Amino acid sequence: MIYIIFIVGLILDYITKIWAIDTLKGKPDITVIEGFFDFSYLENRGAAFGIFQGRVYLLAAVTFLVLGVLFINYVKTKKKTLMFTISNALILTGAAGNLIDRLRYGFVVDFISWHWKQAYYFPTFNVADICVTVGTGLLIIYILKEVD
Repeated sequence: MIYIIFIVGLILDYITKIWAIDTLKGKPDITVIEGFFDFSYLENRGAAFGIFQGRVYLLAAVTFLVLGVLFINYVKTKKKTLMFTISNALILTGAAGNLIDRLRYGFVVDFISWHWKQAYYFPTFNVADICVTVGTGLLIIYILKEVD
């Protein structure tokens, strides 16, 4: 199951990023919900929230390390519940999707923009980021439930 989630997630991430490059790069944003949600092309040369700008090789090395540790931890874990499997698959998918961008382009393609009118903009993100965030949330819930 982890492999199916991983492959489907990577394909979805790849297709949406290609769509963003073809449809949004160098063009006006596409408004989905006025004052709240747009598709807006961004080349993120850093990590989460723009930290480590321009450090492609450092970010790639850290991502490889995280991928390796997560995968080894998953393989060595004897009790693989559904939540544990899904959370690991999503984190691995997101990390791999953004790693592919970094190695291919030297940046990560972001294109989902949430904001409140013109007053507040959440950092632009992509499908891989969603996978990492949801996977991390599920992993935290799994860990908290296992501790009880």
